[in-house]
Amino acid sequence: MSSLVRLAQVTKRVIRPIPSIQRHISTSKKNQEVCVTNAELTEHEPQKRNWQSYGFEKDDETEDLNAMHATGFFSVTLCLVGGIFMFAYMPDYNYKNWAEREAFLELRRREDQGLPLIDPNYIHPSLIQLPTEEELGDTEIVI
Repeated sequence: MSSLVRLAQVTKRVIRPIPSIQRHISTSKKNQEVCVTNAELTEHEPQKRNWQSYGFEKDDETEDLNAMHATGFFSVTLCLVGGIFMFAYMPDYNYKNWAEREAFLELRRREDQGLPLIDPNYIHPSLIQLPTEEELGDTEIVI
């Protein structure tokens, strides 16, 4: 850190060389004298500037300005910054991370048991009990 400070001091000396010591003598007329006048000074009210409404209050300039600043503060600071903050720290939407972790666990389980990674039968067919033809009767089956 100290070497950086020394480097900065050296560069200052190199960039701005030491000025030569010279004395300048003023040869102009004496402009230090003050001229005095007897004119009376009158205070006048400054001209009122032309006010253009921001669209919040048509009659009062200060209320219009305050409403404009309040609207800008609430819309930019609270809505944009607060909305981005909430979106960034929002919990897992639709449990996407959970579903991914669960899928990896299921793949590891199937690999360990020697099963195919993707099986056309989600449940083993021997575990499913279908109704017999007599139980179905005349029920229409739509596939």
